[in-house]
Amino acid sequence: MPAAVSPLESLGADDIRAIVVSFRDAMRAHAGRINRLNVYPGPDGDTGTNMSRTLDAVVAELEATPGDLAATCAAISHGSLMGARGNSGVILSQIMRGLSGVLATAERSDGAALARALDAAAQGAYQAVLKPIEGTILTVAREAAQAATATTDSLANVLAAAHAAATAALARTPELLPVLKDAGVVDAGGAGFILLLDAARHIVTGEPMPEVTDEEPGHGGAGFSAGAARRTTDGTPDVAELRYEVMYFLDLDDDRIEPFKQAWGAIGDSIVVVGGDGVWNCHVHTNDIGAAIEVALDCSGRPRAIRVTDLFEEVAEEHAKRESELAGGAAPGAGLPPVTTAIVAVCSGDGLSELFWQLGVQGVVTGGQTLNPSTAELLDVVEHVNARQVVVLPNNKNIIPVADQLDALTTKTVVVVPTRSMPEALAALVVYDPEAAASANAETMARAAAAVTTGEVTQAVRDTASEAGTIAVGDWIGIVRGDGIVAIAPSVDAAAIALLERIVTDNHELLSIITGADAGPAATASITDWIDEHRPHIEVELHRGGQPLYPYLFGAE
Repeated sequence: MPAAVSPLESLGADDIRAIVVSFRDAMRAHAGRINRLNVYPGPDGDTGTNMSRTLDAVVAELEATPGDLAATCAAISHGSLMGARGNSGVILSQIMRGLSGVLATAERSDGAALARALDAAAQGAYQAVLKPIEGTILTVAREAAQAATATTDSLANVLAAAHAAATAALARTPELLPVLKDAGVVDAGGAGFILLLDAARHIVTGEPMPEVTDEEPGHGGAGFSAGAARRTTDGTPDVAELRYEVMYFLDLDDDRIEPFKQAWGAIGDSIVVVGGDGVWNCHVHTNDIGAAIEVALDCSGRPRAIRVTDLFEEVAEEHAKRESELAGGAAPGAGLPPVTTAIVAVCSGDGLSELFWQLGVQGVVTGGQTLNPSTAELLDVVEHVNARQVVVLPNNKNIIPVADQLDALTTKTVVVVPTRSMPEALAALVVYDPEAAASANAETMARAAAAVTTGEVTQAVRDTASEAGTIAVGDWIGIVRGDGIVAIAPSVDAAAIALLERIVTDNHELLSIITGADAGPAATASITDWIDEHRPHIEVELHRGGQPLYPYLFGAE
């Protein structure tokens, strides 16, 4: 048996760095399953991803910083602030800043100091939220801090007490937040916070990190799974959880191709096999790269020109590309004529970007659902636009908390108009005046955005229940701001029409339709034909947005 590890009595700079790196590695491993704790059926379960990417920024800052305690804590504080993504990332950044702020000034980073640090972290988390809600990461962090401050002896005992209290608090989150109870899950952010305590215990006492298993958090166990794909009700893999795209050419007799496809169907989805005469072009989404190749060998085939893409990293690569540009080069908005107030807007889709430029936006930041930009990305564009006053349009509720950090980080005046969708942004831009002050623009733009009734259509990535009915993976759902899910249908145009029946009334005069990357001409024609027949008084503006995940966005004015 291995020799017992003597627990640390105090934390040095190297220990704190090791904790942060272990925390980051754990978040990377468990991000997929933490994402799936999202109670919403649409493709926006990104708590784990946002926390992981926030920690990536912290580790990157640490790697570029000398190793003394003060510099280490400063790097954690600055890296978490600038790297924060989404609501969960902003809260996590405040937790990390609270921890590092206390440890940086403590005479000795022992159990008592750690208890104070956890208390400061919990307070920072609450301060990051305008209207704190219990049953979330806030509750888990607070109860962990309370248990720690009631112990305050050794590091090991403080961490044990905090971990036990946090675990119990996480288990109770469904009782505090009915939406969690209805979905049968615990809070995603709280599950992520416990990984921080796991990492600290791992470094201080040698306690093993939680394994990545097939058992889902919130469903009877403490394990976190990230490897195997979840199965839908008919036993097929849930395509939303399949990480790798595997493609290759396959030399295989034609009479063996059907068994090959059937075997692939057991390990993946999005299967495309085309060809003939012994040569096939094969494509699958799976979590088991090895099995995807072994199937070909088992069928006496020869795979060649094998290509593997990590689908979960594609979004991260988009951000990494943007972040690599922050150190130099021209940024959006640089070189444009000066204005009194510039607009910085977040969007995804080349069509929307072009439309925003046409409407006078000086800086466009790539982002949206599941693609939340960091504080640093937004700040870089704010600094480069040719104006001393800036209005920011986040266009997504999860990006608003990140945008709210900007004014304190620049000498420019930054005002956030809390737009939650692209149609709201379009309505706001119609009344934008580049020569008016930011405050005046924000007031008129906020009113214009609030006057729009918005809706969107997307595809469900998980089974759940809603007020509109039972939702299965693959169903198309229509969502209305303020009302939630109002339509469920087997086709995208049927969901869109059901949504429009709800939001377009005799009081509306204009309907903006923004088509996404997955909007087909037949579905679009079906939607516009319905409007012509059933809402003939409405003027329709059709825009190509090119946004992913949401084939149709609607704004009724």
